[in-house]
Amino acid sequence: MKKILGIGASNSKKSINRQFASWAISQLEDMKGEVLDLNDYEMPIYSKDRENESGIPAEAKAFKSKIKSADAIIISFAEYNGSYTSAYKNIIDWVSRVEKGIWANKPLLLLSTSPGGRGALNVLTAAKSTIPHQGAQVVGSFSLPSFNQNFDQEDGIVNEDLLNSFSDELEKLTAVINQENTIPIS
Repeated sequence: MKKILGIGASNSKKSINRQFASWAISQLEDMKGEVLDLNDYEMPIYSKDRENESGIPAEAKAFKSKIKSADAIIISFAEYNGSYTSAYKNIIDWVSRVEKGIWANKPLLLLSTSPGGRGALNVLTAAKSTIPHQGAQVVGSFSLPSFNQNFDQEDGIVNEDLLNSFSDELEKLTAVINQENTIPIS
């Protein structure tokens, strides 16, 4: 069974992005999902001096291990002041020191959401630009605007047009995952 790792890129205890990543994983059939809570990977602010003095924290190594053990990753980005949350950015800064290729060449589906009408589109655009250079295969992306109006805890995305757009992007990830299951016939 394929393992899908979900990350809500916020350390808010009530993170709508962690909720969204969790729901997205639940839409994948016959796959095992795990959603990480960034609060479980809290570390000092990255600096080269701190790394030289204390080494790489165990939390960074554990986060990297989760990435490596996954077959695919879904990240849902929160947007703070037009960019990544500091919690997410700090974890990625530390994980980048564990070994090259933060995302271990895994297929990624990038999501974002916010209570506002742009759905954290700025940070999603930035992620689509930078993450491929961090050792990932970005296979799709989707922004959900106005989370509180367009998402229900039980039903997921309630706007039909948005649900169809999301489903198209999720299908891209599913296709890549299933492609990896194919055994070539010689």
